[in-house]
Amino acid sequence: MDPTPQSHPILAYVLSRLPSLSARTPRSPASLTSPRTRDLEQPSPRAPSGAAEAELVALMPGLRHPSVLSAMTRAVADVATARDAIRLLGPRPDHELVDASRAVLAAADSDPEGKEGEEVEDEEKVAASREVVRLEQEHEAYDAMLRDAEEKLERVYRMAMHGRDIQEAGAGDGKGEEEGSGAVDEEVVRVLREAEEGKPVERVNLADRQLRLLPEPIGRIRGLLALDVSRNQLKVVPDAIGGLEHLEELRLASNALVSLPDSIGLLSNLKILDVSGNRLKVLPDSISKCRSLVELDASYNALVYLPTGIGHELAHLQTLRVHLNKLRSLPSSVCEMRSLRLLDAHFNQLHGLPAAIGQLSALETLDLSSNFSDMRDLPASIGDIAGLRELDLSNNQIRALPDCFGRLGRLERLRLDQNPLAVPPPEVVSRGVGAVKEYMAKRWAEAVAEEERRQAGVAESPKASTPREWLTRSVSSLSTFVKEKVVGQDKVAEEDEFLQQQF
Repeated sequence: MDPTPQSHPILAYVLSRLPSLSARTPRSPASLTSPRTRDLEQPSPRAPSGAAEAELVALMPGLRHPSVLSAMTRAVADVATARDAIRLLGPRPDHELVDASRAVLAAADSDPEGKEGEEVEDEEKVAASREVVRLEQEHEAYDAMLRDAEEKLERVYRMAMHGRDIQEAGAGDGKGEEEGSGAVDEEVVRVLREAEEGKPVERVNLADRQLRLLPEPIGRIRGLLALDVSRNQLKVVPDAIGGLEHLEELRLASNALVSLPDSIGLLSNLKILDVSGNRLKVLPDSISKCRSLVELDASYNALVYLPTGIGHELAHLQTLRVHLNKLRSLPSSVCEMRSLRLLDAHFNQLHGLPAAIGQLSALETLDLSSNFSDMRDLPASIGDIAGLRELDLSNNQIRALPDCFGRLGRLERLRLDQNPLAVPPPEVVSRGVGAVKEYMAKRWAEAVAEEERRQAGVAESPKASTPREWLTRSVSSLSTFVKEKVVGQDKVAEEDEFLQQQF
């Protein structure tokens, strides 16, 4: 989607000065290293046109600096290049398929000889698995390139916001921004000292302290129940966090985390985990070991998939927030979260839902809005979520609701706007959730009646209509024939023998 002045004013400002940028053509990955045919160092120096641009430059005086505009232009070009490559690679493999393919390759490496008679089939399976893994690796590489380009563009934006020239700010490397940031402040030292002295420490709040480091000794506060280090500058969480065996709340929101340690799976008493607003690309598989989790918030990150088995052991999870990520699918194990009451997955790239989504019998709120062109269909099992009260499907490409939608009797709030819906028709949707439920319930009743008629038609067909019935009657007839003929012949033979004896 091309940026508009309303939604991306700075980017639109830059693009308006690059006439050749919009005339871009797809390029092959092999050609991505060659420069594009545009002069990135010489953006148009023309003055702001219109009140909106003039206001933008007044708010962001850094846009007046030629070096800022030039750096921004290069960053935009890098983003476009990475997106070209990703588009040419085609759809990214599903995470579950990638896991299965890696398992096949691992098995092939451990048993290179294979079994007799299956050698050709195994080779084809290994080759297909190797291709899936290769495609995943290429996507990951270009995604990393895209993230780097986007981060660079973000840094340039910040420079423009402060009216600073890129050269004055260290050529946009971001080094000047970290000067004066806190390392470990006095509060951290005090908490650690109290813990070492044996004083009970149950709750620690270190939010909004510009922390760039969470020291390892924090993991030795055995009695800690709640730790809040939100809105800092943390890039890593120490492995020692796994030592907080009694921890029930861990809030890491709004930091700069790119990963979580595997040791987080040792927090078996953890009930609330908030890692929203970071730069997480994946969640560790060990997160499913946090069996006491009731609330998990991983929104506002860069997640492209969730761990394959995340739902198998999170039997107590009630709230799952994964909105504003880059998820293309939800793993089928999510359907095992039988206590889940709220699932928010809006603003992702979801192509659909797992077929067994209807197993989430406790689900009350489901938000699937703004998956745009990717979300086209809903599984039939969605009608089995009998307790569903709120459903948001807006801003997708759904053309028809499944007939079983009429079984959602408790649905109170429903958003369907910005969809090319034909079923139900727009005039029904415009009358609200009640009209939609009535319309879909009627369609469901008609579908059930049609199925009953079809079943009745099968039952009323002639008796010889099925092989089993025909065979039963045939055996019965044959038995009668045998009794009449064979048994009768035996009786006649006995009478003849009696007469011979008399004579």
